[in-house]
Amino acid sequence: MSSDNKDQLPGEHFEPRQTATSDDYTPDQAKSLPLDPARQRLVDDILALYSCKPTVERVKRYSSDCVYDDQFVYANDRYKMAAQWFALPKLFSASVNNGYEVVKNERDFIQFKNDQSWTFRLIPKTARVTGLVSLSLDPSTIDSDFIQVKYHKDQANEKDYSHEGFGFSFKKWQADNVPKVLNVPEMKEFEQDKHAAKEDVRKYGTGTEEGNAPKEDFTKR
Repeated sequence: MSSDNKDQLPGEHFEPRQTATSDDYTPDQAKSLPLDPARQRLVDDILALYSCKPTVERVKRYSSDCVYDDQFVYANDRYKMAAQWFALPKLFSASVNNGYEVVKNERDFIQFKNDQSWTFRLIPKTARVTGLVSLSLDPSTIDSDFIQVKYHKDQANEKDYSHEGFGFSFKKWQADNVPKVLNVPEMKEFEQDKHAAKEDVRKYGTGTEEGNAPKEDFTKR
C-alpha cells in the first residue's frame, strides 16, 4: 500500500501492539531521546492534556478518525476523544506530570514512559501512575509543524489489550456515553468528527504475546 493511500486509513489501522517484560514504566529523564521542535511541541501538548489542561487546539493534535485506547477507555473518533480530555478537570482537581522518558522516536511513531499524579475531586486522595504511551502519527502530518496522532495507546501494565470481554465493553460504553452528558462549549468544535471514518475494533483474544503483541524489554536502554 502506498503512503498516499495509508493517509486515508482510519485510526484502527495504526494500532501499536506490544507486551513488556515488566510493568515498571518509571521514566528516567536522563535517558530520554531528543525530539526535534515539532515533535517536542506534540509531546508537550499531549502532556498538557494529561495534566488537565485541555484546549481545542491541543485536542486537534488528533486526526478526526483517531483512536484512543487505555485501561478505561476505547474512543474511536476525535469527538469521543475530546470528551475524555475535557472531562478530566471535572474528575480531578489536579494532575501533575512527574517526568517522562522518550524511548522510541521513529518516523511514524513516538513512545514514552510517563509518570503522572492524579488528585481526585471527590475524595482527598492522590494516585501516582506510570504508563507506556504510544503515539502512531498521521502520515500526512509527519513532516508538518503540527503533527497529529492516529492512534494513542496508554498501557499501565505489562499486557496489551485484547479488546474483548466485559472490560472492553465498559471501555467502549464509557467512551460512547461521556459525550452525551458532558456540557462544555468546546465540544461543538468536534461535532463533525462523529462522522469520521471508522472500522470494527480489532480483537485479539488475549493481551499477551499470543495476541499479536511482541514482548519488549523497556528496562534496558
